[in-house]
Amino acid sequence: MIKKLKETGRLNLAIFLLAMSVFCFGLSLLRVFLSGTATFLFMNWNLFLAFIPWAASSIIMVNERYRNNKIALTILLVIWLLFFPNSPYILTDLFHLHLRINSPLWFDLVVILSFAWTGLIFGFQSLLDIEELLSKYLKPMTINLITIVFLFIGSFGVYLGRYLRWNSWDVVRDPTDLMNAISMRFINPSAHPRTWGMTLFMGILLNMMFWSIKLMTRKKG
Repeated sequence: MIKKLKETGRLNLAIFLLAMSVFCFGLSLLRVFLSGTATFLFMNWNLFLAFIPWAASSIIMVNERYRNNKIALTILLVIWLLFFPNSPYILTDLFHLHLRINSPLWFDLVVILSFAWTGLIFGFQSLLDIEELLSKYLKPMTINLITIVFLFIGSFGVYLGRYLRWNSWDVVRDPTDLMNAISMRFINPSAHPRTWGMTLFMGILLNMMFWSIKLMTRKKG
């Protein structure tokens, strides 16, 4: 795997993401030491869930046989789409700032933002991978529109996770109730203003963040 990452120019990125993740884990342990509570340790699980879409897209990008196998590719893309909302979801962990027990507010802010930023990078890089994959079949404008849609889907997923407490596993564990919860919001959208308000504005924010990074890193010429 390391050899393939190096061959595809992804090794440095993988090492950096690992370093960011270790830093986050270290901060969560330091908080346990300082506060005597394990309040924020759950964020390591959230970060692992944010890692899954990057892992799925990386497997696609570094293994040509998976890209050429329709069944394997479909499975990996479904996994990517199901877990992609976990990447921006960590932004909503800012809600937990009120849980500071024997810990300074500024330190908890640094902890949460570190996890949130690392999760976003996992998600955004995986989305760039999907764009690269689609570039072989679609025009740039079409890919841009698909990317925008994916980010709004991610925003809707964040709502489902934060307020309705659904998670990616429920697609398999409890698909009927999950589909009912989703369909109700499409059948009668006016009855769920918070759903669509958060989806809209969070989606705009995610698009602003993603396109800011993409435009800043785009090569000239």
